[in-house]
Amino acid sequence: MLVVYDTLVYLLVTLFILVIYPSSISPLSPDKVLLHILAGFVILFSSRFIFRVYSQIWRYAGPSEYFRLIVADAAAGAVYLAVDFTLLPHITFVRALSLFALNLLGCMTTRLIYQWIYQRRSMNAAVDRFGRRVLKIATVVSFAQEKSEQSHLIRVAIIGAGSIGASLADEFLQNPTASYAPVCFVDIDEGKVGRAVCGLPVISTEADMHRYGVQEVVFALPNVDAARREELYHFYKDLGYKIKTYDFLSVDAERRHLHDFAIEDLLMRQTTSFLDDRTKDWYKDKNVLITGGGGSIGSELARQIARCAPKRLVILDVYENGAYDIQQELRMRYGDSLNLRVEIASVCDRDKIWKIFREHTPDIVLHAAAHKHVPLMERNVCEAVSNNVFGTLNVVEACEALGVKRFIMVSTDKAVNPTNVMGATKRMCEMIVQSRDGKSTSFSATRFGNVLGSNGSVIPLFKRQIARGGPVTITDKRIIRYFMTIPEASQLVMTSGAMAKNGELYVLDMGKPVKIMDLAENMIRLSGLEPGKDIEIVETGLRPGEKLYEELLIKTEELDRTENNLIFVERDRPLPQAEIREKLEVLRKALETQSNREVKQALMQVVPTYHTPEEVNKHAVEAEEMHMA
Repeated sequence: MLVVYDTLVYLLVTLFILVIYPSSISPLSPDKVLLHILAGFVILFSSRFIFRVYSQIWRYAGPSEYFRLIVADAAAGAVYLAVDFTLLPHITFVRALSLFALNLLGCMTTRLIYQWIYQRRSMNAAVDRFGRRVLKIATVVSFAQEKSEQSHLIRVAIIGAGSIGASLADEFLQNPTASYAPVCFVDIDEGKVGRAVCGLPVISTEADMHRYGVQEVVFALPNVDAARREELYHFYKDLGYKIKTYDFLSVDAERRHLHDFAIEDLLMRQTTSFLDDRTKDWYKDKNVLITGGGGSIGSELARQIARCAPKRLVILDVYENGAYDIQQELRMRYGDSLNLRVEIASVCDRDKIWKIFREHTPDIVLHAAAHKHVPLMERNVCEAVSNNVFGTLNVVEACEALGVKRFIMVSTDKAVNPTNVMGATKRMCEMIVQSRDGKSTSFSATRFGNVLGSNGSVIPLFKRQIARGGPVTITDKRIIRYFMTIPEASQLVMTSGAMAKNGELYVLDMGKPVKIMDLAENMIRLSGLEPGKDIEIVETGLRPGEKLYEELLIKTEELDRTENNLIFVERDRPLPQAEIREKLEVLRKALETQSNREVKQALMQVVPTYHTPEEVNKHAVEAEEMHMA
C-alpha cells in the first residue's frame, strides 16, 4: 500500500512538473513526457527498494528512517540526471531537480501525516514529537548502527515492537549518555518480523538474539496479561538473560521508566487504578485527616489525597519520623499550594484527639492507625487491644461528637475468622464501626490483604536476607497469601469511602493467592542467584497466631456488588450498640489486670469468630484457598 501511495505522489508531481507547468524554453512532446515519467519511476523506486525504504514500519519512524529515504531519493536523482543528460531527450536541470525534490517532500509529508494520525489516535505520543523528528531529518548518522557498535554499552533486545517499544528504542538511541544499546526487537506479529523499527530489525526467535549478541532483555508489553507475562519471564530467565521492564512505577505514575522487575512484576499481578474523576472530586476542597498518616498505607493515602486538591490535609501519627518524611515529600512536590498540617499524637490519647479534631474540623477521617505485626501483638496483647480497639473507639466517638461527615477505617483480611490477636482486634474494630447509627457521621471499613513493600512485610525481609547471602526464611513451605500494592490499597480505601452510606464493610477482589515459597524462589532468581544452590530457603515453623492461608475475601454468595466490579460489600449483620458496649466493657475489665492471658481470653469471648491457628491449620488441606495458589 505504501508503494501505491508513493506512486500516486510521483504521478501528481510529474504531471505538475512535466505537463501542467511546462517550461517555455524546452517543451516536451507527449511521447517524451511519458518516457521521462517511466524512466524516473524505474530509477526512483529501484533506488528505494535497494535502500530498503519499504522494509521500515513508518508508524514508528525516527530520524534514521527519514535519512534513509533522503539518501535513496538523492541517489535516484543523481542517476536520473546522468541518464537525462546522456540517454534521454534533455530537460532543464531545474525541472529535473524540482521533480525529485517535490516528490521527496510529498513522500515525507504523507509519512509524517500517517505517523501523526496513528500516534494521535493511540495517545502514545504528543503532536510535538513529530516536529522534533522533522528537525532531525538531516542527521547524517544512523544512531541505531552507531550505538550497537559501541562495545562498552549493554546490548539489549526489546520484547515488543509496538509503540511503547519504539518509544523506548528512540529514547535509547537519542540519548548520548544511555548505558544501553538496543540491537533488535522481538515480536510474534508476522507483519512486523523481518522488517525494522527505528532502524532495528524485528526478529521472532531466541536463536536470532544470540546472533545479535543480546545481553539483556527489556519488556515493553503494556497490554500483556499476567499469565503471558509470567510465561515470558520464565522463558527468558531460563535462557540466562537479565530482565528489565519499561513500565509505570505505580498505578498513578505519569511516565514510564526502565527498571528491574518490581515486586508487582515478580508476583505477575496486574495493578489496578481505582480512582476516577468522580472520586477525586469527592475529596476536593474537603478537610481530610489521616490517622497513622506516617505509615505505609497512611503516607500513600496522603499522596493520593494531595492529588485531589483538598482544602486541608492533616497527617496524624504518634511516630514522628514517618510523619516528617511524608511531610517533606509533599512539601517538595506541592509547596504552598497544599494546605498541609502534621500532628504528633496517639489515638489512645482521647483528650488530644478531641483537641485536634476541634482545631482542624475534618470533613473526612481516614483511620489507618493500628498495630499490625502479628507475632509482636501475640506477645503484647494488652497494647494491641488498647491501641487498635480503644484507639479506634476514641476516633469514632470524636467523629460523631464533632460533626465529621465521613469515617473510613482500614481493615485487613486477617479479620476474617481471625486466628491471632491482631486480626481479632481489627474484627472488633469492624464491629464498632458497623454498629454506629450514622446520624451525624457515615461510617465504613475496607478490607484488603497483604501490602507489597509495606513496613514489616515479607518482601523487604527477603531482600535483606538475600543481600546478606541467605538463608531466606519462610515459616512454612505451604503458606499462601493474597497481595496488592500500596497504591491499590490506598485507592481502594478512598474509592469505597466515597461510595459508602453507613455501616458498609468493603472487600476487594484480590485475584489468586501467592505461594510464599514461589515468591522467595523468584526473588532469589531476580538477584541472579539460584535457590537451593547459592541461597538456601529454610523453614522456621509457623509463628504464634499464624495460619497457613488467609480466607478468600470474595465469596460471591456472601457479597453484594458495587458499581466497581472489583469492590464488594460484605453481608454482615451489625450488632446493636448496646451489645458492642457490653463487649467493650469486658475488654476494659480485662485490660485492668494487665495480663496478656486475661485480655486474650476476653478477646476470644467478644469476637466469636476468633479461633486458634491450630484449629484452622489442621483443616487447611481441605480449604478452597489452598487449591487456588
